[in-house]
Amino acid sequence: MRSVGTLILAIAVAGCARARPGDRSPLIRATTTMVTAWQLPLNPLEDKSLDQSPLAEQIRWGYQLFTATPKYAPQFVGGGMACANCHLNAGQRERALPLVGVAGMFPEYNARAARLITLADRVVDCFLRSENATGRSVDDLPTPTSKEVLALSAYISWLAKGQTVGQNPDWRGKNTIATAQLLPIDKLDRVRGEAIFKEQCTQCHGEDGQGKPIGGPVPHSEKKAGPLWGDGSWNDGAGASRVYTLAGIIRYTMPYLNPGGLSDEDAQHVAAFITGQPRPAFPFKEHDYSKSKVPVDAVYYPKR
Repeated sequence: MRSVGTLILAIAVAGCARARPGDRSPLIRATTTMVTAWQLPLNPLEDKSLDQSPLAEQIRWGYQLFTATPKYAPQFVGGGMACANCHLNAGQRERALPLVGVAGMFPEYNARAARLITLADRVVDCFLRSENATGRSVDDLPTPTSKEVLALSAYISWLAKGQTVGQNPDWRGKNTIATAQLLPIDKLDRVRGEAIFKEQCTQCHGEDGQGKPIGGPVPHSEKKAGPLWGDGSWNDGAGASRVYTLAGIIRYTMPYLNPGGLSDEDAQHVAAFITGQPRPAFPFKEHDYSKSKVPVDAVYYPKR
């Protein structure tokens, strides 16, 4: 009997091999508003082609883990963040860190880790940083063979069906602000960013940044915007703790009632405000960027 890990690799390779050049984007458009927040081009809970095999069950569970991480993996979540709080529409929205087709790019080199990483390594990293697993315990952390990590890998691999192995999807990396438009970190205005935040973002995130219930159809009626700072948020080793990274996310996904409504400059000021707020500390930052310079926007890292 093949292991779940072997089956995951099988669907990633076999599914990706069916890609057809020129196919239309399978993603929810970046310009659509919150009314499409619950739309999914691919939903394993509704896909009739998925049977009752162990792999299909793992794909379905991986989707549930992705969309309600604190509920289904509480031992690895130190706060209130779910994968889908950053990867909107369950990883299927343009310019919102989409994961469709990404599985076929692993293993790939990661500058922060200074080595090749697998898809499972990347999922573990998200648990440790974006989900702040280290805030719950440093003795019982997720590993590449944890059942939750394998299930999430199964879902992400399933999203790669029909895509080409080894070829970056056209939509990957589109949630960044052009280098020429980036302002120096010391020129960013947190006070201005706070003012923009209060005007544009509090309807969903609240003035305290902890997120408000935004409702939605069953089973999303308890959906809530994720906490942007404080104990329930991502920790300071997460990608979203980098100013330019967060600014790119804000620029193309927010405000959710008018995505893309902020300018490049305003998105950076808002990001500077958010990354200036307290958040959990990632305890292993000294191991990051061991073979490269710490990025200038990684403001929580000591200069070295």
